Amino acid sequence: MFRSLRERNYRYYASGQVVSLTGTWMQRAAQDWLVLELSDGSPAALGVAVALQFLPTLLFTLYAGVIADRVDKRRLLIAVQSGMGLCGVALGLLDVGGVVELWHVYALALGLGCFSAVDAPVRQSFVVEMVGARELPNAVALNSMTFNLARIVGPAIAGVLITLIGTGPVFLVNGLSTGAVVLGLLLMDPSRLHRTSGATEESGRLLAGLRYVSRSPRLIVVLALVCCVSTFGMNFENAFAVIARNVFDRDAAGYGLLITALAVGTLSGASLAARRAGGRPRLRLVFGGAAAFGALEAAASLMPSYRSFAVALIPVGIAVMTCTTAANSTVQLSVEPEMRGRVMGLYMMLFLGGRPVGGLLSGWLAEIFNGRAPLLLGGIGVVLASLVGAVVLARSSERESGSPGLPREAG
Repeated sequence: MFRSLRERNYRYYASGQVVSLTGTWMQRAAQDWLVLELSDGSPAALGVAVALQFLPTLLFTLYAGVIADRVDKRRLLIAVQSGMGLCGVALGLLDVGGVVELWHVYALALGLGCFSAVDAPVRQSFVVEMVGARELPNAVALNSMTFNLARIVGPAIAGVLITLIGTGPVFLVNGLSTGAVVLGLLLMDPSRLHRTSGATEESGRLLAGLRYVSRSPRLIVVLALVCCVSTFGMNFENAFAVIARNVFDRDAAGYGLLITALAVGTLSGASLAARRAGGRPRLRLVFGGAAAFGALEAAASLMPSYRSFAVALIPVGIAVMTCTTAANSTVQLSVEPEMRGRVMGLYMMLFLGGRPVGGLLSGWLAEIFNGRAPLLLGGIGVVLASLVGAVVLARSSERESGSPGLPREAG
């Protein structure tokens, strides 16, 4: 399960990520709660904050993928992570000083989103440089385990701290925690990275990456499904904040426990993915995981009590992690090394770039109907998207091979 940790550089990276991501999840929980406090519990205001944080992904991530294919990824990550830490410190100082206003949160959420838009494709395409192509599926799964371990610990700690001392110190802790991942990057041995020579042309590189994707129906369908899953199904944080506060009348600690319950499932799903990682992932995991995720999310939204809702989130987490880890590995292993940065830029744009739309849609649905509506309708949308994607890919395979059925990888 942990074979990627044999690589010295990856051990440094993963260790720093555990600390930094814990701080990131603490900030996310604190930011959502602070927005609700400053806006008198408005789901729409929370949707705006989420949209601003993820809007830069739509604008910059594709170009960040181009940069990832041209420059030293390790050095770029050091700069970007430092900028993300400064955003957390700035919001913490404003909050602790008692002068924070809603527009401050919006502005710093936008700034954090700009750094995150560059960070995502660079970090994703850097993984293969640390471990090599053979261990990439395992490393992707371990990254998900690290992410979701932090997702369990971070919100739970944040919920307690918010209740005891307020949101400001939580932002400061996150700002300082980014130093761990920066230190891990600085300690790496660059000579042990599995680097490849990037594309040599100086012009049209972004268009070359888009043309590369357009020639592969398999990539197009998987990327479209990832976009639907993220946009309609994965607006967990703002949806959970509204459900905790407005549906079940819980405080910040209750909100943090909902995120933790989901993370128990996603950590379990990532652990299963790490154990089975070997060879190329099968498309049945992508489509089957997406369909299961959508159905389970819709069912969870109908749970009558806080406790039953929290328990129902565990299988939701397993299903979404099965889908997303398989999709990530499928895309990375389906492209040429010199195109990986640009393709992962597109992947992360679709994976994260739908969040502004999803955040606004989630807030609007909760405002118009109730706090359960975003999860119910989002889950149904994901089920439909997975079914349509499977049919499209099957028909594409029939046209190419002259025989019916999905490609062999899809089962």
